[in-house]
Amino acid sequence: MVYRIYVEKKKLFATDSAATLTDLTTALGIKSVKGVRIINRYDVEGLSEENFKAAVPTVFSEPPMDEVYYKLPELSENERMFAVEFLPGQFDQRADSAAQCIQMLCKGDRPEVKYAKIYILSGEIGDDEFARIKRYLINAVESRECGFEEKDTLKVSYSIPTEVETLNGFLNKSDEELAEFVTHYGLAMDNDDIKFCQDYFKSEHRDPTITEIRMIDTYWSDHCRHTTFGTIIDKADIKPPYVENTYAQYRADREELGRGSKPICLMDIATLAAKKLKKDGLLKDLDESEEINACSVKITVDVDGKDQEWLLMFKNETH
Repeated sequence: MVYRIYVEKKKLFATDSAATLTDLTTALGIKSVKGVRIINRYDVEGLSEENFKAAVPTVFSEPPMDEVYYKLPELSENERMFAVEFLPGQFDQRADSAAQCIQMLCKGDRPEVKYAKIYILSGEIGDDEFARIKRYLINAVESRECGFEEKDTLKVSYSIPTEVETLNGFLNKSDEELAEFVTHYGLAMDNDDIKFCQDYFKSEHRDPTITEIRMIDTYWSDHCRHTTFGTIIDKADIKPPYVENTYAQYRADREELGRGSKPICLMDIATLAAKKLKKDGLLKDLDESEEINACSVKITVDVDGKDQEWLLMFKNETH
């Protein structure tokens, strides 16, 4: 049996909802949105009703801070709603943590947990604005819009392909057909990216496989440094004054640091503060190396009887 529960932060603690409302009205510029509610939906399978009830106030919610529902609240006339879930294959930290906690709490097998985030928006929101909001809040690289229907089971069966599909005819697709191709396969790349891929495989004189296109799409997704953080920003039209003032301070600091001739990009914006703090002598314990890493520890390693100074890497990512 699949149990379902909805958890929403009480108004005093609904900071995520407030932050989302600010994003929509300032960053996206949609003033018609007057309120945002965020409800976390959990579906659970593989545990008894008794254990499910025990997990509600301990794993899924914090009674002093959360409201718990067993069905969605009724919408008023000026409210619109949509739900978002992770794409199949994407790791869901919230669902995985809930499953582990339930296993520890009930001392049994680990249940299956699926999670979805529900947005309820209030205001006189037009269809075009609603579509823009969805595009803004749903990261197509990792998530998708989902429905509200009840589930009979959380188990999913997939057919395993016996051979890798070759995308026959890819080289001859028109620009319009390439755009449809991106939509059909749910790719993160844009039309210029897929055109670049087509030109490359033309030089190879062969159609690509679906695996090759998927791999390229993953490595070019919007969280990677070379596609987003390395993109040159040659013009910035900033509306909120507090953001504009911060951006002006950034440009002044980069001139002070002698970086005025270098192109402006998100990576430069993200790292300039540390460079400025270092110049001002405020980062005396900064651990620097030739590697760009997330976490490292200096250790001494015995290599063939000779001590060497090494950096022990705990995590290292391209972005």
